[in-house]
Amino acid sequence: MNDIVLFTTTVFLGFFAMLNPIGNTPIFISMVGDADNKIIRMVAFRAVLLSFILITIFSLFGHLIFKMFGITLPAFQIAGGIIVFFIGYDLLQGKEAGAHHSKRKLTIKSYEDMAISPLGIPLLSGPGTISTAMNFVGAGKQFSYTIIIIVVFGIVCAITFLMFIMSRKIASKISPSLIKVISRIMGLILAVIAIQMIINGILNVIHQNKLM
Repeated sequence: MNDIVLFTTTVFLGFFAMLNPIGNTPIFISMVGDADNKIIRMVAFRAVLLSFILITIFSLFGHLIFKMFGITLPAFQIAGGIIVFFIGYDLLQGKEAGAHHSKRKLTIKSYEDMAISPLGIPLLSGPGTISTAMNFVGAGKQFSYTIIIIVVFGIVCAITFLMFIMSRKIASKISPSLIKVISRIMGLILAVIAIQMIINGILNVIHQNKLM
């Protein structure tokens, strides 16, 4: 029983750190821009649902998927790092996210695309989150531990969703200039996280080659 409690707590803390709902909320605000509450809920729900489905699939079939397509985790980390870097770079340069461009482009389709990428992938369910889930599955003693991983991740997703839909209230209490500052800071943080992903991927490649 103590092992299950410890495992569940570790999984929760690990996923909470990876999804980082508190840190990602300002990024979410900067991306949805002046969208109304209905669109905000739609974008948040789709992004979180996609993340949950993706992590569930990788928790159950991750190693088989990687093996089937000949994908290595380091390659996944490097590719994800490159994607996250460009997102962070745009925010750092003060470039407006997809929802911030001219109002002619503010279509439902653009918001749906935003929910899929970059919010769902790779911000919420990027290489770090996927590798974390797969590591937890590897540490589990039996299939019931995999179920725990999926349930706990669902709880973290629910917390993230609540943070996202409350972003309008958060934004209303913050001046536009401060939001821009926060957006650039988040861009810098994302860029650094991206570089770390790439470094980790390269180091893992070196480590695997040494073992060979």
